[in-house]
Amino acid sequence: MFSLSGPDLARFFFAVVALLVASNVLGYVAERLTVPRIIGEVAGGLVLGPTLMGFFFPHVFHWLFLGFGSESNLFGFLSELGLIMLMFNSGLKFQYRFQKSDAKIGISIIVASTVIPFLIGWLSTYVFNPAQFLGPDSSVMALKIVVAISIAVTSIPVISKIFADLGIMHTRFAKIIVGIAGVHDIILFVALAIASGIAMSHHAVNGAVLGQSLGITFAFLLVCLFIVPWVLKKVTSKRANILFRASFLGYFLFVLFGLSVVAGYLNVDMMYGSLLAGVATKLALPERLWKRVQSSVQEISFAFFIPLYFGIVGLTLNLATNFSVGFFVLYLLFATVVQTVVVYFTCRVIKNDKLTSFNLAAAMNARGGPGIVLSQIAYSEGIINQNFYAILVMLALFTSWMAGSWIRYALKRGLRLMPGDENLVIQPVQEEVVWDTPAIPQTE
Repeated sequence: MFSLSGPDLARFFFAVVALLVASNVLGYVAERLTVPRIIGEVAGGLVLGPTLMGFFFPHVFHWLFLGFGSESNLFGFLSELGLIMLMFNSGLKFQYRFQKSDAKIGISIIVASTVIPFLIGWLSTYVFNPAQFLGPDSSVMALKIVVAISIAVTSIPVISKIFADLGIMHTRFAKIIVGIAGVHDIILFVALAIASGIAMSHHAVNGAVLGQSLGITFAFLLVCLFIVPWVLKKVTSKRANILFRASFLGYFLFVLFGLSVVAGYLNVDMMYGSLLAGVATKLALPERLWKRVQSSVQEISFAFFIPLYFGIVGLTLNLATNFSVGFFVLYLLFATVVQTVVVYFTCRVIKNDKLTSFNLAAAMNARGGPGIVLSQIAYSEGIINQNFYAILVMLALFTSWMAGSWIRYALKRGLRLMPGDENLVIQPVQEEVVWDTPAIPQTE
């Protein structure tokens, strides 16, 4: 009933292995070149997908990835699993506490970098013709929300990885940025969930549709932030909780998929459920257990599901035929300038020095994983077309590269990131494992 023929299963596994190898290897090469790993992982899909192999060797591409009827559906399933694991990991990184001295900076940037870029992004749709980027759903309002989010969004996973790779995750600067990005993205993903609800309603957008989508999304958010953590605190450690006693990781995967399913049935995108499952887990658990969940989930996620997800994103792009280079350059400049100017002047208003203000503005421009998630969800739900999907993915990649490059340059030049980090001590990442062949004892 649920089986595949031997040749089809072998072909599918071969395609998965090829994509996994390409994404991991190019991700590793990207890291060695001081480029965010996510860029290499997407590049793995670009190499094997329509952009390169599909363009020059179309028969090989079709044989490998479209060889039988259900193969594309299987890759779609893997992509959804990767997305769910990525968002759960993002939720586990959520920082909700600022130092008292940093609260003013954090709150000011959260408010300014969410509201102002979102409004500017929305208004920009009156300057260019958004109809050229409409997907099959043909919802102009949902498209405008997606454009607004793309200008304002920041990446928790990518900026966290950049800080970890540079050995500065312990600094005041990194803690503030990660805290801001966590709250910031939850707010913006509320907007994406609303756009998804509008797209999935299949009705003309009116006050009732918009009000229903807003009400359901915010109710789900409040339940996940307050009620679910309270319930988890009460039931997780109970002896009667057989699932927790039977499988530590299995229990939290149940929480993850349970909230994702509920979100799906409420027409709130499953991605949002998985993000809030991570946040609820972080809020509910003591640090020891939270770190255990995080390390357990990260191992399999970043070795298999997440590289495959970004590789599949690359597979779905066709930069050879469906990519407007000129519009992308303009959009990249527009998005970068808007976020940089807003964050920079917000920091100056609250009396930060020029260098600190610019460093914070540069870091907030990394759109990374959430930017790609935004584009993938909007494309899969028919809100945007292939052309704008490619533009948003490339925007996420380029802005992440630019943010990481500036922070790396500032450290190399010995520039201070912000007050409190003057005597910065770099904490190097863990050394790579080197396999040594054990010496064979000599016999007399």
